[in-house]
Amino acid sequence: MTVNRQIHLIKRPSGVPSLDDFAIVETTTPDVGAGEIQVRNLLMSVDPYMRPQLDANQPLNTPLLGGGLGRVTQSDNPKFAVGDMVRHSAGQQEVFNSDGRGVQVINVDPDLPLTVYMHALGGTGITAYGGLLEVGALKDGEQVFVSTAAGAVGSVVAQIAKIKNCYVVGATGSADKKAWLLDEVGLDGAIDYQAEPLARTLKGLMPKGIDVYFENVGGAHLDAALPRMNVRGRIPVCGMISTYNGGGEGVRNLSNIIYGRVRMEGFVASDFGHLNAQFQSDMTAWLKAGQVKYQETILDGFERGPEGLIGLFSGKNSGKMLIRLGE
Repeated sequence: MTVNRQIHLIKRPSGVPSLDDFAIVETTTPDVGAGEIQVRNLLMSVDPYMRPQLDANQPLNTPLLGGGLGRVTQSDNPKFAVGDMVRHSAGQQEVFNSDGRGVQVINVDPDLPLTVYMHALGGTGITAYGGLLEVGALKDGEQVFVSTAAGAVGSVVAQIAKIKNCYVVGATGSADKKAWLLDEVGLDGAIDYQAEPLARTLKGLMPKGIDVYFENVGGAHLDAALPRMNVRGRIPVCGMISTYNGGGEGVRNLSNIIYGRVRMEGFVASDFGHLNAQFQSDMTAWLKAGQVKYQETILDGFERGPEGLIGLFSGKNSGKMLIRLGE
C-alpha cells in the first residue's frame, strides 16, 4: 500500500471557482496487480478546458480530471519499466495504478527540461501545431491573428506562424506579456486588450486583413476579428475562455462569415494523433534552435492544484501553468 492524496471537487462552482469548491483527500493505493503499473506524479497540468468540466462532466468526490507526467515506480506490465517517464490523464492525484491504457512513455531529450513535455512538446503543443497547420490550413506568408498569444497554446501558434514567414499579431492581457510577445517572441504586433481598444487597434495593426484567426477567447476578440477576415479566411476554434465561468460578451459580427466564405472549425488535441511523429520532430528541433520560446508558471506543492486552476482566470500565469510535486 502507498499513501496517496487526491484533489476532489466537492461542490459545483458558481462563476469563477473558489478554493472551498475543492478538498485534499488522503487515501491509499494498493500495490500493482497483474498487468498493472504504478505511477508517481511529478507534474500536473492546469488548463482552461478543465473549468467547463466542473459544471457537469467532473464527478464530485473523485480525483479532478486532468493530465500529468510521472515516473513508473512499480510494473507488472511488459510495456513499462520501473523508472520510465510517462504522460497520462489520470487526474490530480499523487499516485495511481493503471493497466497502461492512456499512459504514454516519453523519451526525454537530455538537452531539454522535463517541463516542456507538458506544454510545447505535450498537449498544448500538438493542439497549436495541428490546430494551426491542419485545421487552419496555414500557408506561408499569410496574415495571422492569435488571441491569448502569450498563453501555452497561443504562444506556440504565434511562433509556428512566424517560422512559416507569416505576419503575426497577438492579443494578451497585460503590458508585460505584450512586451514579451514583441521583444522576445518577435511578433509583428501585439495588443494589450486591457489597456487598448481591441477592434480599433487590431484594424490598425492588420491593414491587409486576417487569413487565419486562431481563436482561444471568443466574445469581443471574435467580434473584433470577424470584420477583418479575408475571403476564404479560416478560424480554428481552440477555446472560448471568455464564456467558461458563465456570462461572456455577445458576438454581433457573425454574418461576416457568409460573404467572406469564412470557415470556423472546432477541434481537440486528440484529433492530431496522425501528426504526432512529425510534430515531435519539428518541435524538438525548433526548441533546440531557440525558434520556439516559452514561459512557465510553476507552483510547488500538490495541494496548490486548485490555486493554479483558479489563477488561470485572473491572469496569474505566464505561459503554461504547472503544479510540481517532485523531481
